[in-house]
Parts: sequence; structure tokens; C-alpha cells
Amino acid sequence: MNHTNTYVAIMAGGVGSRFWPSSRESLPKQFLDILGVGKSLIQLTAERFSSIVPPENILVLTNKAYIGLVEEHLPNIPAGNIIAEPSRNNTAPCNALLALKIIEKDPDATLVVVPSDHVILKEQVFLDNISKAVAFAAETESLVTLSINPTRPDTGYGYIEVGSEDDINGVKKVKQFKEKPDVETAQKYLDAGNFSWNAGIFIWKASVIIDSFNKNAKGIIDVLSEDLSKLNTTEEQDYIDSVYPNTESISIDYAILEKADKLYTISCDIGWSDLGTWNSLHAYLDKDDDKNVVIATSSKLENVKDVFVKTYKDKLVVIKDLEDYIIIDEKDALLIYPKSKEQEIKAVRLSIEEDRFL
Repeated sequence: MNHTNTYVAIMAGGVGSRFWPSSRESLPKQFLDILGVGKSLIQLTAERFSSIVPPENILVLTNKAYIGLVEEHLPNIPAGNIIAEPSRNNTAPCNALLALKIIEKDPDATLVVVPSDHVILKEQVFLDNISKAVAFAAETESLVTLSINPTRPDTGYGYIEVGSEDDINGVKKVKQFKEKPDVETAQKYLDAGNFSWNAGIFIWKASVIIDSFNKNAKGIIDVLSEDLSKLNTTEEQDYIDSVYPNTESISIDYAILEKADKLYTISCDIGWSDLGTWNSLHAYLDKDDDKNVVIATSSKLENVKDVFVKTYKDKLVVIKDLEDYIIIDEKDALLIYPKSKEQEIKAVRLSIEEDRFL
């Protein structure tokens, strides 16, 4: 497939609060080699698309504070392709800004919007489905999501309910979005067989998503369109700094997708993990017979089960009589927390955000 008019936008503005204390305000998880493979998550994300789009067709949306980190980790991306948000206004405004910037350069552009910190094991299957979604979005002027076949009743993800209509070459009509459920509801979704995990991967023509904003979230477009002639010029950043903070802070799901008429999904198995928490990293990595993961030079464990430990590579770890815990040892902070309560870690971080550890 010819991807001349295809652009990939990597969303890299988050803090990764649930990966504290490794992920910090100054160095979020997308810039960490959290898998221990010698590359950061954002580097792996960009490389994933290198076979279908050139570097000049890859854009990065990030917080203004992280411009230097993006340039360091992705030196092949043109400086003009790094879009710096002066404020964190959720995912709707940044998607609108992205579409407005691209359409000024390429009116026929199709956008692939992806998170910067996900793991995908089956990369060719992923790219094949991306190509299918790009073709469908371009031909039908629809909004398309790439969703994940659920394997368990997970309560950490939003769900997409697929309609009963016949699919079009594996592309199915979205019936509705569902918020993160409780365990009982998640099991019902799994049993129903027509629900997928919302992975936050979107494919659409720039013109189509702008039309959707004009229809369903016009206020955001109006704010950003004060003087579009400044986009893709040396005045762009000053312009973004002046107008972007005035946009409504709202997610793309609420602002656009839940109201869209022509919304489709491709549900697939791509070996996906969003690596949103220490537990998800624990689930992804190889474990010993007692379901332990220890990232250290060496370890001695006795009666230890279902524990995740990450410390310095030159450190010996000795643990006895422990089960269901996360232990993260950083230079200036030590976290010891029950795995079953890891959703509290974000709140713990926020409660001490003025502390020197952050």
C-alpha cells in the first residue's frame, strides 16, 4: 500500500504516574528503558512504523517540558514535527491541533494516532491491521479504532461494544464505548463475545476528524483556529502557547468518539500491553515458577511468591516470606507496596508531589 499521505502521531505527553518512583515528572515512562532492551518505549514505538512511513511523516505530541527528551530519543524526527503542548488539556485538543497542523501541509492526510508507551509483540500483524484501517478510513471517510481481543475480565481498560452488523473485511461498526467496569461487568463483556479493549489507537483522515470536531466539539476548533496561518511556521510554538491553554480539557472519547456516526473498529490480537502499571509489566515479563520477577544482578528468594522487584543491576536482592508485593528501588526513593493495591500508587505520588523525590 502507498502510504505517501499517511502520518503517524505519537502521543507522548503523559507522566506515567502509576510507574512511580521510576517514572517522574522530569522523566516519564515513555523515555525509560523499562523493558531492559536498551531502547526507550518511545524509541520502540517510532521504530515500529519505520517500514511504512518515513521520519518526516512521524509527529510527536508532547508536553513542552519534554521537547529536549523527544529530540534526544528520536533524533531523526524533524524539529517541526514535534508539537509541544503548553498545558495538559487531555486528548481531544491535541488531536484537533494535530489535524489542523497536518491538513495545512497535506489536505489528503490520513492520521494514525498511537500512544508512546505500549508494547506490541506481533508487530507485522499490527502493521497489517494499521494498513487495513488506513485504507478503510481513507475510502469511507470514517473514524477507525484498533482494539484488542480481550483475554481476561480486566477492570483497567475501557471497552468497545461491537455491533451485530456484518463486518467489512474485518472492520466492524462500533455500537458504543463502555467505561472501565467492575469485575462482574467485565466478565459479562467477556462472555458476550462482542466486546474489545479500547487501546487508544485511532486512524482517520485529517479532514474527517476536523469535521467531527466542528460538529461535536466546535469550541475546541474555534479556539485553535484563531490564526491557522501560523501553523508550520517559525511562529507556530508562540501561537500554540497563546491559544492552546484556552481549549476545553476533555478526552477524545467524550468529545468525539461517543458522538460519532461513522465509527468502526478492527479487533485484533497483536500481543498488546499498555504497560500502564507495575502489575502489567509483571504480567508481560518472564517469571520464575513462583510467579516472581526480579530485575537485579542476582537474587536469593525463599518462600516468595508473585513478587515484582526492580533495583540496580549491581545489587543483590535477598527476600524471605513475602507474597504479592511490588518493590521498586531507585536512587532517591524506595517503594514497597501490595500488588493488589497498586492502583493507589498514582494517589501516593500526587500526595507527595511537592516532595524532593519528584
